[in-house]
Amino acid sequence: MNNLQEKLVDWRRDFHQYPETGFLEMRTASIVASILDGLGYHLQMGKEVMSEQDCMGKPSEEETSSHYEWAKENGANSEFLSHFSEGYTGIVATLDSGKEGPVIAYRVDMDALDILESDALEHFPQKEGFASKITGKMHACGHDSHTAMGLGLATLLAENKAELKGKVKLIFQPAEEGTRGAKSMVAANVVNDVDYFIAIHIGVGVPHKQFVAANSGFLATSKLDISFRGTASHAGGKPEEGRNALSAAATSVLSLHGIPRHSHGATRVNVGQLEAGSGRNIIADRAKMKIETRGETSSINDYVKGQVESIISGAATMYQVDYNIETVGEGLSCKCSLDLAEVLHQCATSSSEFEKSVLEDNTPAGSEDATYFMEAVQKNGGQATYCVFGTELAAGHHNERFDINEESLLPAVKVLYDTAQKLMEK
Repeated sequence: MNNLQEKLVDWRRDFHQYPETGFLEMRTASIVASILDGLGYHLQMGKEVMSEQDCMGKPSEEETSSHYEWAKENGANSEFLSHFSEGYTGIVATLDSGKEGPVIAYRVDMDALDILESDALEHFPQKEGFASKITGKMHACGHDSHTAMGLGLATLLAENKAELKGKVKLIFQPAEEGTRGAKSMVAANVVNDVDYFIAIHIGVGVPHKQFVAANSGFLATSKLDISFRGTASHAGGKPEEGRNALSAAATSVLSLHGIPRHSHGATRVNVGQLEAGSGRNIIADRAKMKIETRGETSSINDYVKGQVESIISGAATMYQVDYNIETVGEGLSCKCSLDLAEVLHQCATSSSEFEKSVLEDNTPAGSEDATYFMEAVQKNGGQATYCVFGTELAAGHHNERFDINEESLLPAVKVLYDTAQKLMEK
């Protein structure tokens, strides 16, 4: 096990140095595929496991092509890189025992964030020499750790294949940030045959050496890109001939934050980005906004999203400009299957490396697109849960100083492996 701990740390630190954002995880995916292939897994990659029309917020062809060239020059595995050249970077690795038994799926995510990592000398990745090598991008949410944990689990399963029953599917998902990647993999039917589905996360406020087997507290969400198109004009000479897109956007911002809250559950709305205009003496003919909505349930989120659309339409009418709303990410609400969570809970409770295991904690948090997988499995009669492995955090998620305690990795892998064994005994 000491050797596996070293591998987990090495994998995590390598991925941390080369963070790749959603649908651009080409270097990461090529290395993951190479390792899984060496372990004897059957691989499905790229468009085999992702529906093109269900990819939300995918980068442009130009950005995708440019990143492919970057990946070639920065350590990607040349044997597998071509499978991901168009930005469809998902992987499903299947280990078939050849014996009758359940189909168990584990999902881990691979993408990073557009955050400039701290260069403070006391920042552990900086101190130990594995900080991000890409300016403005970093693993600030633990997905480098998740990918390493997925490979660690793959290693244990492959080494003990003779003891297994049924099949195990390891799903390496792109573009979790922005809730963009899961929907396309579900639409490609990758979990249609799954009896048990487990999604994982590290941290999220759970203390080191503690574990939560079921977290249903993630809010449904929609990520919206909104654009206004008006008419430019000289602000001093002919202001009446202009149609002010900036004014429409500004009016929208104030109104959006005034959306009535819903009596049946929590709601959120945030305008995170606003860009407009081209000069101080020009009536702004263009404006762009990036916003998100969240709701305690999918129906409540739909209510907030509907309010947003009404506000945008009204502001556009008021200022006589055109508008467009594009959904670039979405996540559902979903409840964990407690029978499955109980198995995870028992495995963590039996482990000497966990001081506390909690069956269920539904404290509202952010949003997660693993709910697409969960809902699909449950609709087919299967069970699904979202579990959280606690760790020490240097700073909160999505922070420039984010870092985990790497001693959390191996105990998490062991619990996931023990869970597979228990489910196969059923």
